[in-house]
Amino acid sequence: MQTTVTPTHCPYCALQCGMNLTPAPDGTVEVSERADFPVNRGALCGKGRTAPAVLASNVRLTSPLVRSGDALVPASWDEALDRIAAGLRRTREEYGPDGVGVFGGGGLTNEKAYTLGKFARVVLGTSQIDYNGRFCMSSAAAAGIKAFGLDRGLPFPLEDVPKTGCVILVGSNLAETMPPSLRFLTELKENGGTLIVIDPRRTKTAEQADLHLAPRPGTDLALALGLLHLVIAEGRVDEEYVQERTVGWEDARAAAMAHWPEHVERITGVSVPELRETVRLFCEPESAMVLTARGPEQQSKGTDTVGAWINLCLATGRAGRPLSGYGCLTGQGNGQGGREHGQKADQLPGYRKLDDPAARRHVAEVWGVDPDSLPGPGRSAYELLDALGTDIRSLLLMASNPVVSAPRAAHIEERIRSLDFLAVCDVVLSETAALADVVLPVTQWAEETGTTTNLEGRVLLRRRAITPPDGVRTDLEVLHELAARLGVEKGFPTDPEEVFEELRRASAGGPADYSGITYRRLAEENGVFWPCPSGETEEPADRPSPATEPAGAAPGRTEGAPAGAAATAGGPAGVTGAAAAPAGSAAAARGPAGPAGAAGEPTGATGAAGGTDALASAPERPAVTGDTTHHPVTTTGPTSYPAAALGTTSQPATTPGTTSGPATTPGTANRPDAAGGAAGDGRAVHPGTPRLFLDRFATPDGRARFVSVSHRATAEEPDDEYPVLLTTGRVVAQYQSGAQTRRVAELNAAAPGPFVELHPRLAARLGAAEGDPVAVVSRRGRAVAPARITAAIRPDTVFMPFHWPGEGRANTLTNPALDPTSRMPEFKACAVRLEAVRS
Repeated sequence: MQTTVTPTHCPYCALQCGMNLTPAPDGTVEVSERADFPVNRGALCGKGRTAPAVLASNVRLTSPLVRSGDALVPASWDEALDRIAAGLRRTREEYGPDGVGVFGGGGLTNEKAYTLGKFARVVLGTSQIDYNGRFCMSSAAAAGIKAFGLDRGLPFPLEDVPKTGCVILVGSNLAETMPPSLRFLTELKENGGTLIVIDPRRTKTAEQADLHLAPRPGTDLALALGLLHLVIAEGRVDEEYVQERTVGWEDARAAAMAHWPEHVERITGVSVPELRETVRLFCEPESAMVLTARGPEQQSKGTDTVGAWINLCLATGRAGRPLSGYGCLTGQGNGQGGREHGQKADQLPGYRKLDDPAARRHVAEVWGVDPDSLPGPGRSAYELLDALGTDIRSLLLMASNPVVSAPRAAHIEERIRSLDFLAVCDVVLSETAALADVVLPVTQWAEETGTTTNLEGRVLLRRRAITPPDGVRTDLEVLHELAARLGVEKGFPTDPEEVFEELRRASAGGPADYSGITYRRLAEENGVFWPCPSGETEEPADRPSPATEPAGAAPGRTEGAPAGAAATAGGPAGVTGAAAAPAGSAAAARGPAGPAGAAGEPTGATGAAGGTDALASAPERPAVTGDTTHHPVTTTGPTSYPAAALGTTSQPATTPGTTSGPATTPGTANRPDAAGGAAGDGRAVHPGTPRLFLDRFATPDGRARFVSVSHRATAEEPDDEYPVLLTTGRVVAQYQSGAQTRRVAELNAAAPGPFVELHPRLAARLGAAEGDPVAVVSRRGRAVAPARITAAIRPDTVFMPFHWPGEGRANTLTNPALDPTSRMPEFKACAVRLEAVRS
């Protein structure tokens, strides 16, 4: 019997590791290595390797459930959908559109996230939509927009990391959260680079570091400011770069000078010699990077904290230069794409702002509605959940489990229980789904096609490998059926590629421009980095006119294209002669031409320059299964996000011994004869943008913005009653709220339950031995878990993983104090006390 191998991607973290799936004769699915995908080169962690276990019928939902008294009982799809439509309609009639809330997830594909946002605003008319990604990357996103004018987690591919001179990794434990990515740090050190890890715990990642700094939780802002102070005091500022490429330096400089080393040592616990050594290691190499994750971001001052780390990169001339800069390590599987296309409270597709009149007009035209009919921005994630049962009476929830994952979780569980009506779409009966009035079983990653966008900004195609069980439908089918029942019979297709074609049009001209990306290109090129505009050259409706663009914006313009259309016609400045094919044209569908004009094949044996330089490392691409037919679409919206605002897509010279493909000269990588490629009609397809900001930043004047920030305490400092700090995080064998991974026997054997990690001195004061139950008490509640005693954590800090419900639920304790800009809760630091639990 011939078996079909389907190349696809892991359902878990934002690496979106490549894998091959093969249906087995016994009905299971086998995972095998997919070495052609450059992010993981075939490597998988235990979660990815065991991901098919959740596809089993005895693990997942296979029938709709409706509430009958205290129980959920099986029901037909018609009955379940009718109940949901009736519940949402009743709430709208009684309380108005904003009486209905919608809560999405960072694991939804781009097509689902886009459709969910459209459903909320067009069908329900509600402003009350947000998603669990607010709890992950929102502070870094807000800081990136302030500084650079654009948020894309990493402005460079991961393959650049081993080639830089120094990496400061702030608040990330990659060895456990993204194990396949650890090799980039290993290769960094093998190439002679330096790794500095900043974490209050000596994690498996910190063990790999040349220098480990262990600051007190909640003091990362002071640490970054202290490092910048030393950069200034030691004469290490790149004055020419600051003068030419930034604004706001004087105010930021003054703020940093108020954070002298001894003062910072008292705040953070990091010694002055360690501070000085960090500055030396970061500043001496020609190139260096700062990468942040949830540690500095999940704070009530997370936006300012990330801004301070960006300031360090700007002052030293790192941002927007090859093999250098600031990046955020996005967490959830589609955490990047999920925050780009409309399921955030303040957002429209293409990373447009909901309160921007031009953005509203553009998206409304794509949707065929009156711009005035679109609601305004709504509440952020925690604020939305906190309003359940009061202002918000009904909730439609997809792909999220806030009963476990939200801060102050016992309170949020209480709010969810107080709803008049709750409908949940999920693959398993999560702790939140168990509280619902209706639960709909939906397809999983291996049973549907769709796109995700990984932490690099690389848009990827997940492919359907198997048929879902009877009784299970896709989220797109659910939204289609609900829209029809609520009176909107058109505009909610069930085919993911049709949805993606509409998303392309809606995103055209926005910061996250996908209009030049097609399913066929994704299949042929193994992913495309956004922004990737189409070839349309209409004047933008929501960007500055050419007359207001600064000098230097025009040189990248393709000959014959109107001024200001550099991005739409030829990609970033420095591109020589590249002109993109119109969206939906045959040229765009065919993808890049190869060395002999064969569509879709890159030039060069080891990879393609211009955005796909490491995407073709295997001699042959895996066969693409399923329907990859391109459905032409005419793009009429604005598609002119200025290319020069984003930097070139040219590749830095390859370090000897690396595997990233041929070296290229900056400004030449996107020639029509390079892999970005000429289409069959002689016009080039935009190659995508692997590297941002190399020429200018995405601000109106092309300059990055320093932010003037000063250290402030956490929202809840320790005191006599709660003298210890709690920080939270993940373990290698579980993922997020554990709704899926806790159903996999192999993963549960490796990580069977919660624990409290504490220092031996703290354990001795408590009288606790290894494995003894310890109660952790905050102002919001009490959690109990076994003690795990280790000198790898600060004596004033305890750590709990957040994957479990029940007595050991870490988020019972966490503080919902919100960052004023990003509305991120302070998961990473709150005051607690410890109590011994006597039998």
